[in-house]
Amino acid sequence: MRDASTTPPTADPGPVPEPPARRRTGLVLSRRVSWFLLAFGVWSWFVWITFVKNLWKDSSGLAFDDAGAPTGYFWVHLLLAITSFLLGTAIGVLGLRGLRAARRT
Repeated sequence: MRDASTTPPTADPGPVPEPPARRRTGLVLSRRVSWFLLAFGVWSWFVWITFVKNLWKDSSGLAFDDAGAPTGYFWVHLLLAITSFLLGTAIGVLGLRGLRAARRT
């Protein structure tokens, strides 16, 4: 067993250095790609809004039967349009965020 008189004194580590500033890591989009994504999002909304308007006004018998009730064709294409709205919005938001980030640098 060692007594306290024979143990070497512990060294004072001094001031604790600050950790380096946190850098944001992840995907960095170029301005060109960001503009493309934003344009795709806007284009998607334009195209699918036009499609839904035309689907709603359809008189060919595809979207609505003779009694005026929606058919399977109507529901499937409405679901496709809603999905495209959501994806177009997400893609457009990514493009917008990329442009905002590029502007800050």
